[in-house]
Amino acid sequence: MTQLTLGFGLAFEDLYAASGLARVDGAFAEHLKAADPALFNRLMTARADVAALPAKDASQLLIDIGPHVEDFIGQLFGISTEIAALHDRHDELAPVYRVKRLFVQRRAVKKFKPDVIEGLDGPTLEVRLTKMIGPFSELAFARAVEKWLTDEAANAEALVTAEDFAAWATLSAMGRKRFANGVLFKVPHKPDPLHLVPVETEVKDGVRMIRLAKDHPLRHREGFALTDRGMDLNHALDHANYCIFCHNQGKDSCAKGLPDRKAGGFQKSPFGVSLAGCPLEEKISEMNTLKAGGLTVAALAVVTVDNPMTAATGHRICNDCMKSCIYQKQEPVNIPEVETRTLKDVLDLPWGFEIYGLLTRWNPMNLSRPVPRPATGYKVLVVGLGPAGFTLSHHLMNDGHAVVAVDGLKIEPLPGDISGIDLDGARVPFAPVKDVNTLYEDLDDRVMAGFGGVAEYGITVRWNKNYLKLVRLLLERRARFRMFGGVRFGGTLTPDSALKAGFDHIALCAGAGKPTILGMKNGLARGVRAASDFLMALQLSGAAKPSSIANLQVRLPVVVIGGGLTAIDTATEALAYYPVQVEKFLARFEALSALKGDIAIRRAWGKEEAEIAEEFLAHGRAIRAERAKAAKERRPPDLVKLLRGWGGSTIAYRRWMVESPSYTLNHEEVEKALEEGISFAEGLSPVAVDIDSYGHARALQLTRMDEGDGGRLVDSGEIVTLPARTILVAAGTQPNTVLARETEDLFQLHGKWFTTLDEDGKPVEPEFSAKPASANIVASMQEDGRAISFFGDLHPSFAGNVVK
Repeated sequence: MTQLTLGFGLAFEDLYAASGLARVDGAFAEHLKAADPALFNRLMTARADVAALPAKDASQLLIDIGPHVEDFIGQLFGISTEIAALHDRHDELAPVYRVKRLFVQRRAVKKFKPDVIEGLDGPTLEVRLTKMIGPFSELAFARAVEKWLTDEAANAEALVTAEDFAAWATLSAMGRKRFANGVLFKVPHKPDPLHLVPVETEVKDGVRMIRLAKDHPLRHREGFALTDRGMDLNHALDHANYCIFCHNQGKDSCAKGLPDRKAGGFQKSPFGVSLAGCPLEEKISEMNTLKAGGLTVAALAVVTVDNPMTAATGHRICNDCMKSCIYQKQEPVNIPEVETRTLKDVLDLPWGFEIYGLLTRWNPMNLSRPVPRPATGYKVLVVGLGPAGFTLSHHLMNDGHAVVAVDGLKIEPLPGDISGIDLDGARVPFAPVKDVNTLYEDLDDRVMAGFGGVAEYGITVRWNKNYLKLVRLLLERRARFRMFGGVRFGGTLTPDSALKAGFDHIALCAGAGKPTILGMKNGLARGVRAASDFLMALQLSGAAKPSSIANLQVRLPVVVIGGGLTAIDTATEALAYYPVQVEKFLARFEALSALKGDIAIRRAWGKEEAEIAEEFLAHGRAIRAERAKAAKERRPPDLVKLLRGWGGSTIAYRRWMVESPSYTLNHEEVEKALEEGISFAEGLSPVAVDIDSYGHARALQLTRMDEGDGGRLVDSGEIVTLPARTILVAAGTQPNTVLARETEDLFQLHGKWFTTLDEDGKPVEPEFSAKPASANIVASMQEDGRAISFFGDLHPSFAGNVVK
């Protein structure tokens, strides 16, 4: 067991026990009182009556407490030196952001007219600067400029050179290319809603398709390792400093939404999407303030007040905050990247996971509930352990309730020394985690553990699925929580039996249900399947692992029907899986041939199997040859070129790309997908699947849609055909309301949703908004007052993305 010696006379067990957390809070209070009695009194006064504290004063109080939270955590875990070093890294980079704002953007770029910029001799200016400041870097340039600005008269010549160079580096084509990966020589651009993604068109199979612009590089993807590690500290701090910290003016629309002062409610994006801000109303501006100031632990503490499950949000998960950023006429602050970078920086500290976990249970920034409430004696059954289920479980425990959570997926056990639960289900002591990397697994080899619902099987490796283990441990280690996998609610366990077992409440977080089935001819032919089914099979079966014996057959070309994020994920995953599949097939064929001979193996194949096998073998050998050639030439293999030559992966959407849910809600995901080599065919509606002599899909017939009156798309009557050996349907899902059909006495339906009840059990009309005026969440009310509630994708207010 890793030894952890805590400060303030506290033991590791105190961090997970209600009485111990009260002692932690008492120790912090004494620490703050000794350091700043006036601030201590402000905090105690705020806690006594949170409602009486104006919002701006509350924000300022949290920011003022920030340095003391850092000091306390440093002393508590014995890592004051490491926290100071992290703070110093922020201070070291600070000149870059000051010079960017005050010198590059306010002086240099305004010095020249656009037609003069390309005439500047940037390379010569850089040589001149190098002689003055030494080896050139953005940080060296920023430090030198700050020094020169202290005496402009004495450094006039140097400043002129710096201005000229900064203008060239920021505005010229050569300069932008030279510093494309930096942060200093950048100016915010005005976004064009219809051109948020750099694309061009090509004609393929007689159909006009959208692909990534040629001057925008493709990303080499290898298998199912993490595809996006996010911003480094420098780029994240650039965005934190770009924020204008508008909580000071009460205009932090990133958190609260952009109000429509004329019509009421929220403003709409150019695509008609409500700009409601962060669904959790996370304290974003306060986070950016603290992070920009180098107070990373305090920044995470502020985040976890409203978003304790931070590991399940952030970069590549949700960007509602960005869409509602106060910058509406220029590019927004990349808030999800700042949030995720803040979490990573804390996790990378010694005992970082324990610090993060502690802040979800004890949090001095949480003025209304710094520690969990005393045990209430109530027992709640949570059905489903996806984002809604695990988040609700956390809040219920912090409110003092005991939680039992069940999920239909089999949940693989974790070692007892990290989870606190042994294989027999008994509670055992668990060890503190000093290095979070000891919890992580390579995503290529990671065993699907079953915890996390859609975050486990639906979200791809664009997001670090190791974070699911962190979220799980935040719950599983707590005495008020137990979970069981392989339980189908309504089958293994029924609502009636759960209520008879003594649960005081049942919370349904079962997520989306059956996929939408399209009424197209041969829609159930071999080679056609639901996208959600494909993703689940790919993720949960282990087919994507070279070491796995599981098989999931995908043939090229792939066509994905739909325009949402599920379609985007499906298109990229199918394309990434194909090389794994054929290389695995080739390796096994060669191994068996060595044992039994080619003839013996081929004799067992039917005619169709032989055709598919030869296709896979040829493609596997081509990929092997490309890998060998790339290794010889010391470059990444160009698998995208091969895959596209074999038909690639195409999204077919019935409307225009700029109208697709993926584009209007999170256009970055569209761009990332195009970077992996997929194509987007717009204005096409599927009508039939063409099959070959074996009954397998060989092409998809689609009708071309034209723009009619008022911009409404109408069927042109023209049929186009896309070659397609694999057709994956991502046309949306229905809420999982099977319980209403199985237990008619408990639930009623309102359209495709459960009927929503108020707290008196009376039917009400739900709002289709993550921020309803009244959050009615009851689906069934018992005569004895016990209720069944519903959340997440089951609920019309909160269905949509993981954070909602």
